[in-house]
Amino acid sequence: MPTILVASDAPSVRRDVAATVESDEIEVIGVASGPEALRLVKEDPPDLVIVDMQMGNMGGMAVCLELRLEESYQDIAHVPVLMLLDRRPDVFLARRSGAEGWLVKPLDPLRVRRAMRALLDGGTFEDESYQPVPVLVAEASTPLAAASSSAALPTSG
Repeated sequence: MPTILVASDAPSVRRDVAATVESDEIEVIGVASGPEALRLVKEDPPDLVIVDMQMGNMGGMAVCLELRLEESYQDIAHVPVLMLLDRRPDVFLARRSGAEGWLVKPLDPLRVRRAMRALLDGGTFEDESYQPVPVLVAEASTPLAAASSSAALPTSG
């Protein structure tokens, strides 16, 4: 049975993530701080760590960097990290931290489950919901575009 460690100082985030991913096949453990998350990973590594970017004095980026450092010393086994981000610019930090995946809040159950499954299966997950929706540009051959491009501005003569 996979174990998922959820680290956030916001009880609502821990509760929402647990309610979304916990099942008869998945155990969820919640902690309220980065140091507590690191301690648990060292004692009994979970299959996945879901960590909140903004958390007390040791947020998600610091937790992930510390896990990667400990892993490089071969003190702990590799544990995938899913980072929960508060805003779009934090994607840069999530990439730099070595996290295998990230989600930009607000969280929705479908994206959380999809990201969790991808990371538990050994993959990565990059949340693209924060990106702007592409706008289709009408080609000049369409009637609407042709009409707007042929409209002449009044000229003084």
